[in-house]
Amino acid sequence: MSTTPAPSRRPARRGSRRLPGRPSRRAVARRTGAAPSDPGPASAAAVSAAEAPRAPQGSGTQGSGAQAAPGASPASGASGASGASAPAASMGPVRRGVQLVLGLLGFAWSMAMLLHAGEGGMPWDVLHQGLVRSTGLGFGAVVAVTSVLVLLAWIPLRQRPGIGTVANVVVISLAIGPSLTAMAWLVPDPGLAARVALAVGGIVLNGVATAAYIGVRLGPGPRDGLMTGLLQRTGWSVRLVRTGIEVAVVLVGVLLGGTFGWATIAYALGVGPVVQATVRWRWLVPTGLTGAAPVPAARPGPTDADTARRAREISRALDLVSREHGDR
Repeated sequence: MSTTPAPSRRPARRGSRRLPGRPSRRAVARRTGAAPSDPGPASAAAVSAAEAPRAPQGSGTQGSGAQAAPGASPASGASGASGASAPAASMGPVRRGVQLVLGLLGFAWSMAMLLHAGEGGMPWDVLHQGLVRSTGLGFGAVVAVTSVLVLLAWIPLRQRPGIGTVANVVVISLAIGPSLTAMAWLVPDPGLAARVALAVGGIVLNGVATAAYIGVRLGPGPRDGLMTGLLQRTGWSVRLVRTGIEVAVVLVGVLLGGTFGWATIAYALGVGPVVQATVRWRWLVPTGLTGAAPVPAARPGPTDADTARRAREISRALDLVSREHGDR
């Protein structure tokens, strides 16, 4: 009686069950050149590289064409992508300090231009001249005292002084005297055309200088802080707020005996539009007079090409897994 041997069952190999889409250790070894029995960092890194999505092109340095590393943080890619598109709002401390000082010196020089023109000073200088004649103090001292008094008006407007506020009081109070002396030396006896040019140039320079030193966001001057405070509280335009302040100040200055002329009227009506036009120069005033600093743009999402490339990578990984099972 013959007995037929029962068909032997091959024992199931341990570890044959794998997650779908994950390449086997042997497949990783074929791609990386490592030994199949080596479960070291090289194999793990290769699997992670095969599974991790590639970064979109252009997310790094502009023009380099390099792709971000698999372990790179999204913030580093975002900063690289937004560096070229975002406005140059993050001015360094040196740039801010230089622009602040130059803006204040330009402001003092514009004051000297209007005063030396003899066609009427700017509204605040009409008030200063009236106080000089009433008190007998020097021009720089009157400017300093007036600045402190204007700072008291900041309290109900909830304005906070900064480095620029203190620099405004100090620099302009100290620079106005030498500026008047230099202007008298450069143009000792200006004619009619020179006086008109000095007055118009002083108005334009004053508007640009005002926007320049406020734009560094180190704190506005006492008088311009009054303007920005009213802007925030009322929502009115720069033209309306600035012109309203200047008209009120010149009326008080005339009553105290200050010099009034056509240049005073031109300044009161013209400096507001100049400041508003200068604020649009983003290279000089990146964030405006009252706006917050711009937030860097978010990292762009994957494109259609990135999605297709990712699909091809997943398909190749599935093919590797299928061939591994077919060989066994």
